[in-house]
Amino acid sequence: MPLFRRILIANRGEIALRVIRTAQEMGIETVAIYSDADRTALHVRKATCAQHVGGSKPIESYLDAKRVLEIAKKTGCDALHPGYGFLSENAAFSEACEAAGITFLGPGPKAIRSMGDKVAARTIALKAGVPLVPGLQEDIDEAGLVAGAKKLGYPVMLKAASGGGGKGIRIVSEESGLLEAFRLARAEAKGAFADDRVYLEKYVEEPRHVEIQIMADKHGNVVHYGERECSVQRRHQKLVEETPCSVLTEELRQKMGESACGLAREVGYVGAGTVEFLYSKGEFYFLEMNTRLQVEHPITEECYGVDLVREMIRVGAGLAVQQPGPSRGHAIEVRINAEDPTNYFPSLGRIERLGLPGGPGVRLDAAMFRGQEVTPYYDSMLGKLIVHAADRPEAIARCIRALRELRIVGVLTSLPVAMATLQSEEFQSGNYDTGILERINTGSDERRDVAMLSGAIARFLAAEKVGVVVDPGEGAAPSQSDWAMMGRRERLWRKR
Repeated sequence: MPLFRRILIANRGEIALRVIRTAQEMGIETVAIYSDADRTALHVRKATCAQHVGGSKPIESYLDAKRVLEIAKKTGCDALHPGYGFLSENAAFSEACEAAGITFLGPGPKAIRSMGDKVAARTIALKAGVPLVPGLQEDIDEAGLVAGAKKLGYPVMLKAASGGGGKGIRIVSEESGLLEAFRLARAEAKGAFADDRVYLEKYVEEPRHVEIQIMADKHGNVVHYGERECSVQRRHQKLVEETPCSVLTEELRQKMGESACGLAREVGYVGAGTVEFLYSKGEFYFLEMNTRLQVEHPITEECYGVDLVREMIRVGAGLAVQQPGPSRGHAIEVRINAEDPTNYFPSLGRIERLGLPGGPGVRLDAAMFRGQEVTPYYDSMLGKLIVHAADRPEAIARCIRALRELRIVGVLTSLPVAMATLQSEEFQSGNYDTGILERINTGSDERRDVAMLSGAIARFLAAEKVGVVVDPGEGAAPSQSDWAMMGRRERLWRKR
């Protein structure tokens, strides 16, 4: 007998498709929800049944907690998986599911509230004995801010007490810019999270962003599946992730894992979660806890041979969490974002051509299809390319090869930036930090030319409705840069 009869997936895109696939393997029916903009989306087609949830804007659809719960009740769902984003870290929604007798496949409202407030989370982490970045945990006013920053020493970092995604963050290197940065951080936090509280931390220089994947059951058992290195970021949002981290010792890995599990026990955590740390010069510090499944979870799955969504469903049904086996090999994930690689602005349009990579150790978690409209309503991420290999050099080579095979025509993507990162000496050495993208010479002028050319070719092919497939990577030497490869696109196109 399946653990649940029917699960509603309160999300969209690749993560909805990801949950549907695991549920199908477990013999569980799935209910998808969709907005006006997602009527033709893949997750709608693959679920057992689909229900219209509302308009194209998130507030009219995927963020409408009342409507989502109504659909879950109407369709007879006994569990609900929130994915990530939208309602996944909404304590009130978790509470409403419990009240309706529907199992929320995630932590309870108390844990979400405790960890969702960054100031409260720091207090709990301190109680659990988890190392903290020096700072002021309490909410601060302008007078306390100036005195606190002077005591900590510059540079310092201002951070929103609620939310995430890089919003409400300001790095300040000297006192003259402190108050202005404080006002801007509060305004951004207010707009993004309806909460203008900001706290102060000492800025850790040359940090690496390292996180621990945990899983906890309803019986008080907590396990972890090692760490993920997430230091390749733009605007405090991750672009390339890998596991294991190339600089952690086994002793330090164990300490970080124990700290993460201790924090989860402190708040009575259930389900999948991630405890994020900053690592610098042999020390690690608590950053925050994400009370949900992370975008980058597939690389952990590849190295540990585990299905984390399946584990979420199992522990949600009351079963004991399974002990993880040893990690094997190395895995890398590249996020596929529909955005201009020259400035990271979202790119809208229709996917006119799509060529997917394959071969040993290559996985694509995506809901892309030819003819798909990329709209302005949702996050720019279209999917994730994941590779797994015996060791780090082989994983990097495999990822570069898979990126060369991946072709998306019609919208601009961030893939050229990922390619430049993987090919850089700094990344390949393993000795990098969160400032890596600022140091890599990604050739912004050349990227702009390539972006404009790619868009022009896509529009031409769409307008002429011709079946021409241009592969700029054919015959290219592995050492040749992606920009040079894409430059061949124009020459091939002109010949045709």
